Amino acid sequence: MTAPVGPLVLMTGEERMLAAVRREPVDATPVWFMRQAGRSLAAYRDLRTRHAILDLAKTPELCAQVTLMPVDELGVDGAVLFADIMLPLEPMGVDLEIQPDIGPIIHNPIRSANDVARLRLFEPEEGVPFTLEAIRIVRRVLSGRAAVIGFSGAPFTLACYLIEGRPSRDYATAKAFMYAQSAAWHALMERLSEVIVRYLRAQVDAGAQVLQLFDSWVGNLGPADYAEFVQPHVRGIFDRLRDVPTIHFGTGSAALLDLMAEAGGDLMGIDARQSLADAWQRLGPGRGIQGNLDGTRVLAGWDATEEGARRVLAEAGGRAGHVFNLGHGVLPGSDPAILRRLVDFVHEESAR
Repeated sequence: MTAPVGPLVLMTGEERMLAAVRREPVDATPVWFMRQAGRSLAAYRDLRTRHAILDLAKTPELCAQVTLMPVDELGVDGAVLFADIMLPLEPMGVDLEIQPDIGPIIHNPIRSANDVARLRLFEPEEGVPFTLEAIRIVRRVLSGRAAVIGFSGAPFTLACYLIEGRPSRDYATAKAFMYAQSAAWHALMERLSEVIVRYLRAQVDAGAQVLQLFDSWVGNLGPADYAEFVQPHVRGIFDRLRDVPTIHFGTGSAALLDLMAEAGGDLMGIDARQSLADAWQRLGPGRGIQGNLDGTRVLAGWDATEEGARRVLAEAGGRAGHVFNLGHGVLPGSDPAILRRLVDFVHEESAR
């Protein structure tokens, strides 16, 4: 803490981020970016010439190094763990690989209730010890400069990958399984939810201070299907994490926002396809929002980035509980200098 600013004092990134998630007063709007540690950073690209993505994620020292890069280079208030949402699936007995320019490939996709029954539950210290050690390193090195953000894929998104076997445009195979084998579907969601809670709880024990649940493919569902096939399981996850600050993010989720909010999360992460002001009106004053600058504005240069950032801050209206982020993630080709300038701009503008 340093000199006072009005009724507040200047905060560290960690203090700023944690206060915002709790909807408490802040000295400035906190900023972090999904996919902030990645191809936009030269130091990361250098590492990738020598290491595969999963090798980086599974080597604690390298994982911590990549996780810390955006704090040092961009000045963000949150350090999100460099990991892949597929990591907890391998200890469950899933045979997978990450193929460049394609994504996760599952070699033994789910096709029946028997396949679901074969998925193993595991203890994170045994199944993903590298992830937990990386968190410990990051928390120790940061020393309060930024909050440590842990995360997991949501059960619907993980189930989609498990059933499809690879990324898909519409996840039709997964949805057909959901409709045709509903008992097996719910059994799969229950098993994934148990793994997710254990995984996230272990991240907190290792030093994560905020948790984000990513539901990347939930926008493929309508409200009725979400309420029947997904919401009860997600609610169960958040109910078991009530003592930890949480962010609930879904892509293409405008039609599901109210239902997702009912499922849980201290902050609702929204993408760039919906109005922040409208979303906050729907959610009411008791919920915070994370978002939601369109990441392609960064590709378009500073003028487009500044214009979009001003609009986001105007729609947030200085409400408690706003965390500035992109509508999804940092895109390849984004200029780190613009991202750094964006962080400084949000801090300066929101402090006025």
